[in-house]
Amino acid sequence: MKIDRIYIGGWFQRTMLQLTEIYDFLRDEPSKLDLNPKKLQELRKNLGIGKIMYSVSGEEYVEFIAEEDLCVKIFEDGLISLNNKNVKDETLFTDIEKLTNYYEKKLSPAINYLFSLGAPVPKELANIETVYPYFIVCDKATKEEIADLLSRTEKQKYFEFTNDKYDVIRGDKYYFINNKKQSIENIEKYIEAQIFIREFKGQMHRYLNLHRIIWEKIDKVKENAHVKGADIIKFSSTLEGYAKTINLIDGRINQMGTYISTREKIAKSDPELADFLVISGYRFETLKDTLDYVKYLWDMTQTYIVSAQKLFSDLKSDITSKSINSLTIVTSMSAGASIISLITQSEPEFTKFGIIYFFILALLGWRSTKVLSYISKNRKYTISDISYDKNIDK
Repeated sequence: MKIDRIYIGGWFQRTMLQLTEIYDFLRDEPSKLDLNPKKLQELRKNLGIGKIMYSVSGEEYVEFIAEEDLCVKIFEDGLISLNNKNVKDETLFTDIEKLTNYYEKKLSPAINYLFSLGAPVPKELANIETVYPYFIVCDKATKEEIADLLSRTEKQKYFEFTNDKYDVIRGDKYYFINNKKQSIENIEKYIEAQIFIREFKGQMHRYLNLHRIIWEKIDKVKENAHVKGADIIKFSSTLEGYAKTINLIDGRINQMGTYISTREKIAKSDPELADFLVISGYRFETLKDTLDYVKYLWDMTQTYIVSAQKLFSDLKSDITSKSINSLTIVTSMSAGASIISLITQSEPEFTKFGIIYFFILALLGWRSTKVLSYISKNRKYTISDISYDKNIDK
């Protein structure tokens, strides 16, 4: 059995502007951004770049050959695919590891640094371990040979599709494509579409889980019916951090509809992908529905964080008002004592008793302020909010 190529890939939102920046970086053009030139040189050298091409196939993309016949394609929408040729059955897992290491340890650090300026990626989305789908393309393999590959890589298969041009056997982490008489270019298009669909779905799932996590964190802040005054500012700062994360993620989600529509249009307008759409065409519509669902959940999350912030903002205003009233009382007491002192003495005179009396008044005023401040910080403030039944599955 001949294994033609192995593919892996990923996707994160980009545009043609960023593709131009990648192209300039690969060609060793000076960056217009405030990035360290020496670090850019080091990252570029680490990629082992050979031939570079700029092409169009539905979308614009950059393609370059790297070390040991690795081929890298980066599309304008952010899709990245890597493949290595000359794979042998006996070195399959070594070749997979080599491809993965290049992606994780060389290509990803370079791309991440190139786009390290500007709006940040929320920390909840950073450093997420990705399980890549590995696409193993075989050439005219028998059923027994495919079954042997499956037994060495997966416990079970999820589905199998076959026609006169190719077979597709999908496991969890591996896709096996047995090429009978299809061109490698068309198989590559199918793989790129599958990488996009899988990555899009994976991001939606992460956003769904983040909605659950952040909602529970907000609930945890609000779960106590009474909050100490000293904790109001701390809780307000915590909510402010959650709000920033929610806004950043909401911006990412709102971008995604354009990308899926473009990818769907390209796939459905390519006659060479007609057979592949039998397998994955419906999934574009399913992903759109999932995106709408996740958008709705994040709209709810934004509304929830705003209402939580308003609750604590109102409590802060209440504390400030009470503090001002308390200080007014202390000031009035001090002023009253001063007036009495003026009335009872015919003219100002420094005496030992007067100095002691002054310090007693100052001490009483300072002590009163401390006592009132302590009471304010430890006073329990009631959080009035509506409770909801959370037994309905999200």
